[in-house]
Amino acid sequence: MERPKYNRVILKISGEALAGDKGFGIDTEKIISISKDIREIRDLGVEVAIVVGGGNIWRGRSGKGMDRTTADHMGMLATVINALAFQDALESFNIPVRVQTAIEMRQIAEPYIRRRAIRHLEKGRIVIFASGTGNPFFSTDTTAALRAAEIEADVILLAKKVDGVYDSDPVKNPEAVKYDTLTYIDILNKGLKAMDSTATSLCMDNGIPIIVFDLNGPGNIKKAILGQNIGTFIKED
Repeated sequence: MERPKYNRVILKISGEALAGDKGFGIDTEKIISISKDIREIRDLGVEVAIVVGGGNIWRGRSGKGMDRTTADHMGMLATVINALAFQDALESFNIPVRVQTAIEMRQIAEPYIRRRAIRHLEKGRIVIFASGTGNPFFSTDTTAALRAAEIEADVILLAKKVDGVYDSDPVKNPEAVKYDTLTYIDILNKGLKAMDSTATSLCMDNGIPIIVFDLNGPGNIKKAILGQNIGTFIKED
């Protein structure tokens, strides 16, 4: 049997990834495909927590002229919609799931409670963390870093639309150079677009490694879990 390198992970999935080729809203086929990949690593005995973004529905910075706090709260609610969609897809594979929200809405999800989240993971349930940190001005990348520290995750799997971290935007610059490994300080000093600076600093302070990889690559989530060399690995010096 294949042996995973990591036992407890945070999988950070952007909202845009859930839109698939549509660019907006929820592509149910895409969510089903990701759920199948998650089922694979769960079957290896890996404890999986998910942080999902909301950019496929609403991004705080889209609210031009709007109060920033209000715009960010709208973005948090968008992550809850995505989390419920993910919960439904995973449960279609008979995988037990719990959605926990940083903003209480008890009729549809549990409030975030650290000890309860850890207990769910120990029992083999997948936990989806929604509504960010519950605070405006913080991204879902920061949520992933914070929750990873709180639940003592071994690694953050940062699933993107590109296959790693580059020195410039590979979509705009065909000669962009990909990094295989980086340190947290590299990310901060070079202003690389892997995670925002708050999330990167939090990972650095707590020694949480990050793997940035292409979500669309076949079997990439499993490859990352097995410790195969994919994407960009971000760690301490």
